[in-house]
Amino acid sequence: MENPKDNYWRLRLAEVKTTFEQNNFAVFLADTLQDAARLVKERILPEVNPQSVAWGGSMTFMASGLYEEFTRSDKYELFDPFEKNLSAEENLDRRRRSLLSDLFFTGTNAITETGLLVNLDMMGNRIGGLTFGPRHAVVLAGRNKVVPDLEDAMERIKNYAAPVNAMRLDKKVPCVKTGFCEDCSSPDRICNTWTITEKSFPKGRIKIVLINQDLGL
Repeated sequence: MENPKDNYWRLRLAEVKTTFEQNNFAVFLADTLQDAARLVKERILPEVNPQSVAWGGSMTFMASGLYEEFTRSDKYELFDPFEKNLSAEENLDRRRRSLLSDLFFTGTNAITETGLLVNLDMMGNRIGGLTFGPRHAVVLAGRNKVVPDLEDAMERIKNYAAPVNAMRLDKKVPCVKTGFCEDCSSPDRICNTWTITEKSFPKGRIKIVLINQDLGL
């Protein structure tokens, strides 16, 4: 068999898709990040027909090329907190305004085979856009985010995703040195608010694009 690893994950992701659809999420499968970007442009955008678009921090979204395409387009009103040379006040204002967008893009820290999206945020704008506000939310997620259950999701986030993200962002927190959560009280702490999303409400509001590649953290 060619590409056994990809075939293995194709089977697992199909099962995850079924579970999340039972929880009222709209779920799409993509073999590559390029396929995922094409799916967004050819299926999700025409269906949603947004007037305004925003995004939270997501390495996968940025790597997809969608960020560049949106910022080059004059078709949408954009709330872009990553635009260069924004003041801290302007950045925060854009994050707040993004919660009233028609379409919000984000990643996720973990996806459980039991049908949960599990996230841990510093400011809360990313999970805020996922849970309420934007008319539609799109989660772009690589296969490496899939774990068996909630306990594994929290372990993955606290002792892998959070420390590596803290390293990536040059945060002054203990886990940068130890590689494990120290439950710190640092002003730079990025682990402040948990969310566990069990179902999408309304049905189909949250759209998950599961991608058969290892992406993001």
